[in-house]
Order: sequence, then structure tokens, then C-alpha cells
Amino acid sequence: MVRRSFLTTAVMVLAALLAPKIPAAATDPAVMISKLGTRALEVLGKDATQSQRVERFHELLKADFDVPGIARFVLGRYWNIATEEQRAEFTKLFENYIAMAYATRLSEYSGETFKVVGSRPNADGAIVSSQIIRPTGAAPVKVDWRLTGRGGTYKIADVSVDGISMAVTQRSEFASVIQHHGGQVQGLLAMLREKTAGSAAR
Repeated sequence: MVRRSFLTTAVMVLAALLAPKIPAAATDPAVMISKLGTRALEVLGKDATQSQRVERFHELLKADFDVPGIARFVLGRYWNIATEEQRAEFTKLFENYIAMAYATRLSEYSGETFKVVGSRPNADGAIVSSQIIRPTGAAPVKVDWRLTGRGGTYKIADVSVDGISMAVTQRSEFASVIQHHGGQVQGLLAMLREKTAGSAAR
């Protein structure tokens, strides 16, 4: 069973994007991450229903995240043994899984503020560094966003919280599910179908 800790941390990251502060000399990738916070506000609308939140998260994922690339990465070595049909279904279920989990649990977090502290280029795009400032006065949580980009267009490929990659964590957890089902990708697909039952098709 996929541990809830990953989703809890991932949700906290997006929940923290409630009061983005755009640095005066921000690069384009940094501005993109800050704007992500503005759109997150729409997801948290007090009058929004669960289905509306799920739909809005789908829009956010499609706009800013490299969902196909992340899906292939988190499936890991099992991507190579999966059929084309299984790959397509996994990518769809993975997006639904993330959207439903965030929409369900995002409202549990409040009071955090988000601050972009810098960005730097890397081999295939950029790394945007940020902090989550917690209302309790505890030490800020360091969050690095890995973006891939071409021609000035960027997509989020991974998020690292205090040095721990969420994509790598998710890949490990999905691998555990597959191994529990005798190394069959179908076992993971069945779990995801159950978890996302009732989600609007995308």
C-alpha cells in the first residue's frame, strides 16, 4: 500500500503556495513557480465542490507538470515491461490519483507561506529554490523544484523537500506495490483504479 507520507508532504507543498512572493529580479522559472501559487488559490475556493477541486487540479497538472515524463519515471524499470495499453492507462490513472489526493487533503493545511529564494540553470532546464514558512515558528522547509524547459517554456519534473525527491519516493512506493503483486504492473493498475474510482475521466 502506498504510504500516506508522500501525499501528505506533497499536499503541504502545494498548500504552502497561498501567499507567493515574487522576487524583484526573478527569472522566468521562478515567476512560473510563484504564479503556481496564485492558481492554487482557485483550488481552495470555499464554495468549490470536491469534483470542482479535482477538475482544477487536473488543469494545474496539465499546465505546469510534465505528467507523462513523471509517470514514466515513477514507473521505473517496469515501464519497459509494460504494454502500450498499460503505459497509457497508468499515465491516466497516475494523474487522476494525484489530482484526487490533492483535492481531498489540500484544505487540511493552512497558515503556511511560500517564498521563492532563487533559481539556477541546470542541464535540461532550471532548479527553483523556495522555502515553506511555517506558522509555528519551526525551521523553514526547503523545497527545490526541478523544471525542464525548451524555448522558455517550463514544466515541473520533480519536487525535492529537504533534499528528498518526491518522484524518487513515489517510484520506490509504486515498485513496492508491483513487487507485492509478483512483479506484475497489473497489480499497481488495479490499486490505482480502486483509489481513483469515481474520478472524472480525463
